[in-house]
Amino acid sequence: MRPLRYSINLTLDGCCDHLGVIPDEELHRRAADTLARADALIFGRVIYQMMEEAWRQPGETGVASDWMTPWMLPFAKTIHSAKKYVASRTLEHVDWNAELLRGDLGAAVRKLKDEPGNGLLVGGVRLPMALAELGLIDEYEFVVHPRVAGRGPTLFAGLSKPLDLKLVDRVEYASGAVAMRYALARS
Repeated sequence: MRPLRYSINLTLDGCCDHLGVIPDEELHRRAADTLARADALIFGRVIYQMMEEAWRQPGETGVASDWMTPWMLPFAKTIHSAKKYVASRTLEHVDWNAELLRGDLGAAVRKLKDEPGNGLLVGGVRLPMALAELGLIDEYEFVVHPRVAGRGPTLFAGLSKPLDLKLVDRVEYASGAVAMRYALARS
């Protein structure tokens, strides 16, 4: 059974808006490594479209776009080539090495988890909330940036019950960001 991992960047005050954190080369390298360890990525519609818009072209051409620094290319190439599953009730079609997950979300993700492999990675805010409610996420990684945003979406707002987690790894970065990886504490 493949584990389902969740990784997200957030600020000290819990903001998980991608514009609320400051990317750097070291953190992009970590993100590319995290993506590369997964057999496939699971996104909701919003994150899929956001990632595709930002990272598809550089991955295809191998050339940084005008906003991208050269050290972002490994991440762009990694996410571009990754297998993707998209949970969406509104999208009719996806490409970019992706396929739609239809029907019961829990059943679809359980089926993916039952396949052999190294693991699956989910990103975003709303889809991971739904998967956490279903008890399907095995590991949580929070990359906490040394910034207070003061606004923006927060993580797991409205979760119906607490998640008990056990710290399994912690890495500090030169930027002051700290990546903490937790396993779900199962009783």
